[in-house]
Amino acid sequence: MDNTFKGQVALVTGGTKGIGKAIADTLASKGAQVIVTARTAPGENTPGNYFIASDLSKPGGAEVVASEVLAKFNRIDIIVNNAGANLSPGGGFSTLGDEHWYNDWELNFLSAVRINKALLPTMIAQGSGVIINISTGAAKQPIWEMTMSYSSAKSALNTYSKALASELGPKGIRVNVVSPGVVETPLMIEFIQDIAKKSNATYDQAFKNVMDKVNVPLGRMAESAEIASLVAFLASSEAKYITGANYAVDGGAAPTV
Repeated sequence: MDNTFKGQVALVTGGTKGIGKAIADTLASKGAQVIVTARTAPGENTPGNYFIASDLSKPGGAEVVASEVLAKFNRIDIIVNNAGANLSPGGGFSTLGDEHWYNDWELNFLSAVRINKALLPTMIAQGSGVIINISTGAAKQPIWEMTMSYSSAKSALNTYSKALASELGPKGIRVNVVSPGVVETPLMIEFIQDIAKKSNATYDQAFKNVMDKVNVPLGRMAESAEIASLVAFLASSEAKYITGANYAVDGGAAPTV
């Protein structure tokens, strides 16, 4: 077993499936005690991962998680704010009501702000820690008919992360962002299926439409493990001089330097 994170406690929000599960499993395989959160327990228990049920889109959800983490483990070394999803319907501004904007911002932005605020006093007292916020390439390359409110919330997460890195650097805490592009997860497959249904197209046609809009030079979706590998590197001492950065894992989709 790799002991990169031996003795360290890591929290991965939204850590029971998709990218979050891959991150949690990777950190656990490298020796970390991993805590994962989701609204409901996973169908099968993952050895080594401690589960806390909480809805982080609600104001009190972060306090539930932080209280149990500190009561159980008395420290926190790594926070991966992965909980997030594109909750709103496509179609642009006219399809989006206030509730869509609120829901996307609560889950994709405020959940991270609240978790960090609840656990940062412990990191500051320790004099060390790493925060990795999972954003999206759509924050810089929004697709108006698919990701308008989601992109805006993640864009706010990027700006917040940069400011937080500047504040916490002198306290020994690093903050970075990982921005995946199109990743093959259950949520992404469901998203494409929904597009296919609404446009009366096949799954393959809807998939091609998404890939054409995103324009991925590598021509495929990423695997969750490819995101997890970068997160593990950024959380490790190998990246101890990296903070305030935003890493795209998008197969070359970003159209700018």
